[in-house]
Amino acid sequence: MSDYMVQESSGPLAIRYRRIVMWIHWITASVVVAQVIVGFAFHRFLERGTPERMEMLAWHKTLGVAILLLALLRLAVRLMNPPPPYPSDYPKWRRFFAVWNHRLFYILLVALPLTGLAAVSGRAEDVWVALQLGLSVPAIPGIPTENEYGDIHEVLVWVTLALVVLHVSAALYNQFVDRGAVAGRMWPFRQTREG
Repeated sequence: MSDYMVQESSGPLAIRYRRIVMWIHWITASVVVAQVIVGFAFHRFLERGTPERMEMLAWHKTLGVAILLLALLRLAVRLMNPPPPYPSDYPKWRRFFAVWNHRLFYILLVALPLTGLAAVSGRAEDVWVALQLGLSVPAIPGIPTENEYGDIHEVLVWVTLALVVLHVSAALYNQFVDRGAVAGRMWPFRQTREG
């Protein structure tokens, strides 16, 4: 079975993503960076049981819900606006890795918040998980107080960070080393080569 994102080409020039897609991309990226900072701050630097740690954990859960909502919005927009194909000068092996890096991001942007929610659902007061700003989300029913979802969540965090490093490295490589047309698909990069 052929994968159109790997096989198809836009010719010598890059077709940019739609503005809505670029906005969602950069908003999501910003919230994910904030989430990583908050997650490491509460997990590594704040003592268990302290009010500071509980407040930071509430922000972590709130940002997680925001990431889940952004991921679902992003997926809906992507289904209505398929990404443009890669320029013809972009090798198929790189297209394959780029396409699957993006697909894994979509999976992780849903799986991370859900595994985080599952990890805290066993300790939820009544049937709600408290967030910041007076918000709450329904706990996942049937999750025991002691569960393995926190460990799964942590593994997925490290996988996501590895994918982020790969994604950012590839974008910088495409813009500043390879200087091909592919970097022109996403703001803030501009097309560097005419067809």
